[in-house]
Amino acid sequence: MPEPMSESFPPAFLWGAATSAYQIEGAVREGGRTPSIWDTFSHQPGRTAGGDHGDTAVDHYHRYRDDVALMARLGLNAYRFSVSWPRVRPTGRGPAAQAGLDFYRRLVDELLSHGIKPAVTLYHWDLPQELEDAGGWPERDTAPRFAEYAHLVGEALGDRVEQWITLNEPWCSAFLGYGSGVHAPGRTEPSAALRAAHHLNLAHGLATQALRSVLPADASIAVSLNSQVIRPLSHDPADLGAARRIDDLANGVFHGPLLHGAYPATLLEATSSVTDWSFVRDGDLAEIRQPLDALGLNYYTPALVSSAESAPKGPRADGHGASAHSPWPGSDDVAFHQTPGDRTEMGWTIDPTGLYELITRYSREAPGLALYVTENGAAYDDKPDADGRVHDPERIAYLRAHLAEVRHAIADGADVRGYYLWSLMDNFEWAYGYGKRFGAVYVDYPTLERTPKSSAHWYARAARTGQLPPVDAAGTTA
Repeated sequence: MPEPMSESFPPAFLWGAATSAYQIEGAVREGGRTPSIWDTFSHQPGRTAGGDHGDTAVDHYHRYRDDVALMARLGLNAYRFSVSWPRVRPTGRGPAAQAGLDFYRRLVDELLSHGIKPAVTLYHWDLPQELEDAGGWPERDTAPRFAEYAHLVGEALGDRVEQWITLNEPWCSAFLGYGSGVHAPGRTEPSAALRAAHHLNLAHGLATQALRSVLPADASIAVSLNSQVIRPLSHDPADLGAARRIDDLANGVFHGPLLHGAYPATLLEATSSVTDWSFVRDGDLAEIRQPLDALGLNYYTPALVSSAESAPKGPRADGHGASAHSPWPGSDDVAFHQTPGDRTEMGWTIDPTGLYELITRYSREAPGLALYVTENGAAYDDKPDADGRVHDPERIAYLRAHLAEVRHAIADGADVRGYYLWSLMDNFEWAYGYGKRFGAVYVDYPTLERTPKSSAHWYARAARTGQLPPVDAAGTTA
């Protein structure tokens, strides 16, 4: 008989939470910071829900000490945050802004003083606007500019930060930013989306080399991918082919060159009507395929696809916002379907088995590479009760089910070393504005007061014990 699965996580497992700079910092005009593409995009009418923007966000720039103290009370031993490129290298070029670097030095020192391990993400979608004005990610020159920025941040923080992540979800940067246009900079150019994907890959490779040149030998460098779980509607060959095409565009376009040094041949063939891929130069793939220490996986929901020929006509259910433009270049013959099951406030189906599937896939895809779940979480319509407490049992159930699948994957041999809940607190949720709440900590936006939700207390107990409490064991104090 098989041995029973352990109820405990490994003793060294990291229990963290994640955020990104533009979503929480605010202070967009302080310390020499210049506009990013999200500053520009969010101030354009009709781009975000309610015309919301990140000018103040949740004011983490001024409240970081209190936020770190809150993390410590919740028992977190790791915190993943992103550095704002235009805050530390205004306009994307030239010398570093010491005021910007000093903010992150103070933040890192505060984390370390509370026993919280910092994990730095260098790019979470806030490209300096001046680089976008010069062409953005579809232009090759953006990649070496990113490597220079990585070198500056690595020099400033490398003596105190062990965990580094180059890019967060480059798929969103390329295909939502330049394909469907629902993210900044809001362009709808399929060929530009594919060029952007390649130059993001190149930026990762060049930045990895830049970091290696300044970081201690024991530093860990990773990339965080929102690799997607793509499922065919049926085993019909046409549906299987549709799933393969979307898997290439969602996953192979990044893990192919990053892990294996080549783009999938099926991807190049399927997108040949969009671009000839001449922007891939000799030597690029070797630059991209740099040795990694870890891989970050972000997971929320699976996708269900079929051949368009056999699908009923209707809107695409691809989970990436309303747009007349597809984020999937060369996939007009593919239909997306709503997956069955309960959904979050985002309309995303809750399916924890997809996280297990993703982890075990990359255990096979990249054997020997440490894995981290760098984002996982859910949005719900959270509201304080009459006593000011915020009960979110749906989120607790979501977290428990997904963490159980992480534990399952570890028991089956996956080297998963940490989990970062998305998100630490409610914040600016990109094109959705402030209308979607992913946080374990409730933020009252008019006052910016922070209140840990019941899910935060539940997660704190899990972090302290290394085990998953029952869903109804949230408690009321951290």
